[in-house]
Amino acid sequence: MEVVAPQQEIVEVIKNFGGSAFSKCYQCGMCDTVCPWNRVGQFSMRKLVREAALGLTEIENEDIWRCTTCGKCPLVCPRDVKQIESGIALRPIATEFDTFAGAAAPIPGVAASLRAEGNPFGEPRDKRAEWAGSLGVKNFAEEMEFLYSPGCYLSYDPRAKRIATATAEILQAAGVSFGILGKAESCCGESIRKTGDEALFKSLARQNIAAFITRGVKKILVSSPHCYHSFKNEYPEFSAHFAVVHISELIFQLLQEGRLKLTKPLGQSVTFHDPCYLGRHNGIFEPPRAALKFVPDLELREMPESRMNSFCCGGGGGRIWMETPKHERFANVRLAQAMATGAQIMATSCPYCITNFEDSRLGLPADGPGIVIKDITEIIRDAL
Repeated sequence: MEVVAPQQEIVEVIKNFGGSAFSKCYQCGMCDTVCPWNRVGQFSMRKLVREAALGLTEIENEDIWRCTTCGKCPLVCPRDVKQIESGIALRPIATEFDTFAGAAAPIPGVAASLRAEGNPFGEPRDKRAEWAGSLGVKNFAEEMEFLYSPGCYLSYDPRAKRIATATAEILQAAGVSFGILGKAESCCGESIRKTGDEALFKSLARQNIAAFITRGVKKILVSSPHCYHSFKNEYPEFSAHFAVVHISELIFQLLQEGRLKLTKPLGQSVTFHDPCYLGRHNGIFEPPRAALKFVPDLELREMPESRMNSFCCGGGGGRIWMETPKHERFANVRLAQAMATGAQIMATSCPYCITNFEDSRLGLPADGPGIVIKDITEIIRDAL
């Protein structure tokens, strides 16, 4: 065990990073009963919080990197221990000592890419808008209603680019006035903040805020719930306040107003997965479902663990950049739940979820029933 500072000193360090609520914990263990890790293996948030309270944190223990910040444990905690804040407060200590145990090993490389190119993939910043090249999407101008911020995954990942394309085609079909920033935009910084690199998060946030303000941005449309969370709940820490809209909210509004008309029947059943940062963290449950119900001949089926009780895909808290052994992947559990409904399509509205579910789908038997993974924008676009 490596204790990085005398007990009282490390307790103060954790408090300074936002983990002061751990002192309220009376070790009831309710957090462990709902943690998704305990559906695929063993992990104890209760133990982590207890060690933090005693100043016995082990920065070389991979456990400090396991929390996906899914938000389930705060729902059942009787003492408002704020497990997410307490757990994340341990990571800046490890970052300061450049200690990234086990699955956390890729984080320094991700951070370097973010500093150099403004995205976690290390792709050239100049290529950030390539997905929009043939779609006639314009650069944002002040007179436009929305800045569309597709986020890093939709800008660079081959699978996720299809979501950005579908989104642009929907907006164009509805006559929405929007534009993008392309290379002038950086990663929102939400996930790197969850890994403990507060300085890098602040740098990315300030770059984006400057880019938004100088161009007169007032309303930001996003596809990623993680971007939504950061722009809406974290950027105000810098006295930057924008109206932030998730694409599922806007699509539902456009359908209600008759600006979008869906005429092509789907003829398939769909089950919707609530992303943690769209649902539990930000309370957006009904707009994506309501939008899907506008699609002709679409049967919506619910998984038992849905809405506030949705099961995490495993990508939050920076875990999207960490390699998780196949037998420990939350997405495998969730995919099985989706298939148990008999649905032909598993729909969601988060690029992290799409990425993890597509990876898990590759492990399904070739001769099995199978299931298709789609973002709701792809379903809506195909019904136009």
